[in-house]
Amino acid sequence: MFKKWKNKKLLKNEKGLTLVELLAVIVILAIIAAIAVPAIGNIVNKSKDRAILAEASNILAGAKIAYIDGACVDNSCSNSELAPFVDGIALESGDLVVYDETNKIWKITYSRLAKIKLDEYKTNLSGSTISETDLNKNLTKAGVTATP
Repeated sequence: MFKKWKNKKLLKNEKGLTLVELLAVIVILAIIAAIAVPAIGNIVNKSKDRAILAEASNILAGAKIAYIDGACVDNSCSNSELAPFVDGIALESGDLVVYDETNKIWKITYSRLAKIKLDEYKTNLSGSTISETDLNKNLTKAGVTATP
């Protein structure tokens, strides 16, 4: 008799997940997902924007080398003139780097710069042309080391 009572008590002591506990876990996971997904999306967008700024900086450095080598005509380097000096960056037909000798300023028109939507850059990148000074400021904001 005592054995049967002991077995019944053991059966009653078996514990598992109740529906309420399961729902609580699902709600907690949903809250974590709701917070994490937008944060990850922002990280991805910022990294894309930083990559575009880094590409613009590399194009500018390539244009300086092309200018020194005499590959650029009339102080401006078109995408075809820049291509041998810039590796791994797809240049489009409107891409151009111009050197203004009077003001000693390099300006880059890079079609991908206009696609950057970060609020920090909107003031300087509302168009697709940007000076080297503004580019370096934006690179610093983005945490990218500017090419000298």
